[in-house]
Amino acid sequence: GHYHRTLSDYFEDQGYAYVLLNPLIAHQARGTSLRKVKTDAQDAYRLGELFYKETLERHQPLGAETLNLRTLTRQHEAVTRVYVQTKLQFQTVLDQVFPAYRDVFGSLYSQVALKVLLPADAVLAVPQGELAERIAAHCPSRSARWAAEKAHTLVEAAQRNPFLQARISSSHLVLTMYVDLLTKYHEHLTALEKQIGALTEEIPACQWVQTIPGIGKKIAATIIAEIGEIDRFSHPKKLVAFAGVDPRVFASGKFTATFNKITKRGSSTLRPL
Repeated sequence: GHYHRTLSDYFEDQGYAYVLLNPLIAHQARGTSLRKVKTDAQDAYRLGELFYKETLERHQPLGAETLNLRTLTRQHEAVTRVYVQTKLQFQTVLDQVFPAYRDVFGSLYSQVALKVLLPADAVLAVPQGELAERIAAHCPSRSARWAAEKAHTLVEAAQRNPFLQARISSSHLVLTMYVDLLTKYHEHLTALEKQIGALTEEIPACQWVQTIPGIGKKIAATIIAEIGEIDRFSHPKKLVAFAGVDPRVFASGKFTATFNKITKRGSSTLRPL
């Protein structure tokens, strides 16, 4: 969770040493008693017992660059999930209003495709020359001939649309809403990627990770953001356990399992990478 961060920031500012416990360890410590008691006093007592019974290491806070990179990469992942879901919802509405629009432009989610989108009846009501000018205005890097060809393709798509007017009058409003959302999400992702790229240039570890074949800036930034300073791990096995890719061990009597799944007890963001 995030509830501990304000307290840990205060401890660091005041120069206190503290231990940051995995919530799973604290939860298991609470289950050592036969009686089911859940109070703040009992929770504090169990944590105190852990401090004296277990060998706990002082928490090493991450550097400012790593924290900034982690915030940006996690936010990029969160926005991407919402962006993908919005795309699916947009396609659902478009299939009910103007399904032939998919074939007009190479990418349905390009800026020109989103900005030019109109219902089929509205397309037929606009002169083809005006449509070409609108397309050219949103895609100045292409020629006027290309814009005219796309305008002609758009009119043909509107003519072969199964229905000229949508049965639900609110569909146009919903499409406009999704276009605005998709445009904003694209802008936010572009801004995040720009900031992530700038930070990766300042962190040497990101450059080293990119020397591995198949790893680009985005994946390298996520790996370094989740791992943090590599000297926090005194042994490679600790890094493997931190990612949650260490195998489970199951043996009882003469039986020893030969097929073991990974524990999945580590970072859920780092593990899929």
